[in-house]
Amino acid sequence: MAFAALFFVTLVPLLVVVAAALPSRGGGIAEWINVGLALSGRSAKAVAELFASRSEVLSTTTALSLAALAVFGISLMAAVQRAYERIWQLPAGSWHAAWRQVVGLAGLVAVLLLTTWRDLFPRDPTVSTALRVGLSVCAGVFYFWWLQHLLLGSRVPWSALLPGAVATVAAFAGLRVFSQLIFAPLIVSNAVSYGSVGTVLVVQSWLIGVGYTVYAGALVGHAWRRGRPRKDQ
Repeated sequence: MAFAALFFVTLVPLLVVVAAALPSRGGGIAEWINVGLALSGRSAKAVAELFASRSEVLSTTTALSLAALAVFGISLMAAVQRAYERIWQLPAGSWHAAWRQVVGLAGLVAVLLLTTWRDLFPRDPTVSTALRVGLSVCAGVFYFWWLQHLLLGSRVPWSALLPGAVATVAAFAGLRVFSQLIFAPLIVSNAVSYGSVGTVLVVQSWLIGVGYTVYAGALVGHAWRRGRPRKDQ
C-alpha cells in the first residue's frame, strides 16, 4: 500500500508530463495505464477522463515544477532500493550513491516509452499485439534484472538476480489477466456509482498489485538463491 501511494503521488505526475510531451499519436498517461490494466471501451474512457489533455498539461508545466516532479519520482526509486536491500539482507547504500536511483527512474521511463509507443508497431492488430507482448516481456525481464543490480550497488551477482526478474514479469502477466477480468468491469461500475473517485480507487488498487509483483519477484529471486547457494557461487 505504501508503494501504491508513493507511486501515485510522486511518479504519476511526472509520467503525466513526460507522456504529454511525446511527439506521438498516443493518448498520454491514460493510454499507459490502459495498457497496464488491459482496459478498453468504457473502462478506458473512464481512466482517460481522470487526466487533463496533453495541451493543458504542457501549458501549465514549468521547468521548476518539472524538476520538482523528477525529485519526487526519485523518492519512489529510493523506496524500492530500501526494499531490495531488506530482501537481500544488505546494509543501506551510501547517500552519495543516489545517482543510481536517478538512473533507475530514467530506465523506467525509457521502458514505458519503448513498450507503449504506437509508432514502433505495425498497424496490423495481430502482428502489433504479438510484437508488443514479446517486446514487453524482454524489456521487463532485462529492466528488473538490471534495476536490482543497479540499486543494490553490484553487491549481488547477476546470476542470482535473473530468477527474480523473470518472476516479476510473470507476476505482471498474472496481474494483467486479473485486471482484465476484475478491474476493467469494476472501473465501469465504480465510474457510474462514484464518478472519478471510483476510478481512482480502482487504479490505486491496481498499483497495490504492482507493488506486490515488484517486491514478490525479488523475494522469489532471493528464495531461489538461498536454495541453490553452491551452484550460483
